[in-house]
Amino acid sequence: MRREGNLQGLTDGKLYRKGDVAKLGCNDCEGCSACCRGMGNSVVLDPYDVWRLERGLAKPFARMIGAEVMLSVVDGLILPSLNMESTGTCPFLNEEGRCSIHAFRPGICRLFPLGRYYHDGGFSYVLMTGECKKENRTKVKIEKWLGEENPAALETFVIRWKEIQETVREEIAQLPSRLSEDEALAEQKRRSLRLLQQYYLQPYGENFFDEFLNRGK
Repeated sequence: MRREGNLQGLTDGKLYRKGDVAKLGCNDCEGCSACCRGMGNSVVLDPYDVWRLERGLAKPFARMIGAEVMLSVVDGLILPSLNMESTGTCPFLNEEGRCSIHAFRPGICRLFPLGRYYHDGGFSYVLMTGECKKENRTKVKIEKWLGEENPAALETFVIRWKEIQETVREEIAQLPSRLSEDEALAEQKRRSLRLLQQYYLQPYGENFFDEFLNRGK
């Protein structure tokens, strides 16, 4: 979900870059899985998350919908998120309270307890206070915390994906006022489903980032 504007009271008040350090270390979440429970539809998946899940699980995205993944309206768009609706728990949390997909977990999970603050055509990282239950966390370099093989390509993707979503939201906001409420909702749904088809359901090959950028041309 989007978190923009005034973040007072939600963060430690600092903006971080990937080369900075922040208090993130939590002893590998030993004995804790609080952030994997009761999150509703807040763990929203972007196309890169889905690509990694498909490869890691050897399962196409279409077969995940209704099982590990749910579709719901997020900030006006129909988007996928981890399905915690029935149990209140991440479907990938094992009996020992550990993440069974840690190597290819979604971006929101990789970030936690960091968030992104978008500004000036890019973004900075923010440390969300009160989100992680662990105390006495140690300082870790953000780039190491994220553990991404290609951080520059990821940053380009994140910015472009936000732009694409905002474009669709603006198109929906500018629908003709002559449309009835039912017609407007139908058009909103049509545009959301087109976004799902183009960026989620249509398979990617080995080079995700290049293929993603080419789809927007």
